[in-house]
Amino acid sequence: MEEEKHESKGKKEHKAQEDHTHPADMTSQWIIALAVIQVILLAVVAFQLYDIGKKSEESKQSLASINAFFTLVKEQTQPTGNDAQPSQPSAPSRVEGDLKDDDVVQGDANAPVTIVEFSDFQCPYCGRNFEQTYPQIKKLYIDTGKVKYVMRDFPLNFHPEAQKAAEAAGCAEEQGKFWEMHDKLFSNQQDLSVANEKTWAQEIGLDTKKFGECLDSGKRAAEVQKDIQDGQAYGVSGTPAFFINGVPLVGAQPFAAFQQVIEQELAQ
Repeated sequence: MEEEKHESKGKKEHKAQEDHTHPADMTSQWIIALAVIQVILLAVVAFQLYDIGKKSEESKQSLASINAFFTLVKEQTQPTGNDAQPSQPSAPSRVEGDLKDDDVVQGDANAPVTIVEFSDFQCPYCGRNFEQTYPQIKKLYIDTGKVKYVMRDFPLNFHPEAQKAAEAAGCAEEQGKFWEMHDKLFSNQQDLSVANEKTWAQEIGLDTKKFGECLDSGKRAAEVQKDIQDGQAYGVSGTPAFFINGVPLVGAQPFAAFQQVIEQELAQ
């Protein structure tokens, strides 16, 4: 019995020792487990942040590429040498010199106001001006002897038919039919071609043989290039560009913008 009691006591002491030491062991294990979990969570968060940052950088790079693309597009559809969209008229400044050169004049040669247009027959904004604004200027100012109108060439290099269309108008001018060809070209902007220009020459009553020889030989090409050089010297970089008694007006402006400047010039 004493042995049993001793054994039992030993067991009790051992159990008491176990009861005393087990919570500490468990606490240490929990601390270690929590530390491991914390490290894992930190690793996951760090990876996610890295991944988000990487995606953010990729997004930034993608946005930068998109912006670069649209900037390139904009550069190719805005001046220099581009179709000029309408802009708000700025405070008048005046370009001095004989802007009309020896180009054909529509209207009274002694009219007090001169409008010089640098234009491209394939330019959509020039076409808009021809359809919407030019007819009102012609009716109210050209036909009444107040304005003379001069058309000069400024074909843009990304309009493949513009150069030959300008030459076609020049060849028609040699037979006294510039404005008739001018109207044909603008009225058929979507169908510009050398073949069609020869057909239109016949329709407006030109000597087609002479017209064809003129157009095919490039006889008027140098004159077109001179207009371009003069336009650049006057600050033209897109079409249409207008000078009203030397006062610049850029883009397919509404009639009211022209009227304002014309009336100011007539009042002087």
